[in-house]
Amino acid sequence: MLDVRPSPISGTWYPGNADALAQSIDRQLQDSVISPISGELMGVIVPHAGHRYSGHVAAHAFRYLEGLTPEVVAVISPLHQPHLGQVLTTGHDAYGTPLGNIAVDHTLLQRFENQLLEDGNIEISHVRNDSEHSLEIELPFLQRVLTQPFRLLPLMIRDQSLPTVEAVGHALGKVLRDQSVILVASSDLSHFYTQSMAEQFDAEVLTRVEAFNPSGVLTAEDEGLGFACGRAAMAAVLWACEDLGADSVDVIQHATSGDVTGDYNSVVGYAAAVIYRKSQD
Repeated sequence: MLDVRPSPISGTWYPGNADALAQSIDRQLQDSVISPISGELMGVIVPHAGHRYSGHVAAHAFRYLEGLTPEVVAVISPLHQPHLGQVLTTGHDAYGTPLGNIAVDHTLLQRFENQLLEDGNIEISHVRNDSEHSLEIELPFLQRVLTQPFRLLPLMIRDQSLPTVEAVGHALGKVLRDQSVILVASSDLSHFYTQSMAEQFDAEVLTRVEAFNPSGVLTAEDEGLGFACGRAAMAAVLWACEDLGADSVDVIQHATSGDVTGDYNSVVGYAAAVIYRKSQD
């Protein structure tokens, strides 16, 4: 019997009914207007609030995955709960959503664990029945835009220091080099500032993202210039994509929770971006 991680957020952060969930996601995808990129898509950066708040932003990035057939999707997120582990993954065989189960690629995960231990002397912690939302929230979108089955490489980064994050990014680049893969970085931006302050802080982080500057993404918070709870996920995915040949990042959408709630006094920032290798014309 498949050991499936039970969802702690189905029915609250997104619809718990399969038909309602599919319709909600499809509507957000259809409402997103995107421009084609001139190159090969390798990764996306997406927010991770409840679908009601940030799904319309995430949809802009996930639209770029339509028609692709990756065999593996690596989803990298923060871990919002306290834990002694620096980098974590699931101890289950699969993640479950109302749209079905997604099998974890434990063979690839073991290769990554070995590589990270070799490169950074970092051991992966395995967690069961975790309550982390930021990784799971992306899965229903993936299930709707990818028409072929895929395996999941799930990672949660608790230690957001530069040595750990850079080691994660380069280890990913090494083990994914021979894979048909898309990388997904899950992160929100500034939290609970006014709209004007959020726009200023978020613009600084997104400027560093578009400059393909993963170390700058990490240090923005230390410098007090910008904030992102998943800055480690973004930086690691940028490093991994760069190792895999990506050379460009386009930020394609930015919004805040205030655009949904109407409260602009205390907002959370959301952005969507695509990471790709430009075509050589």
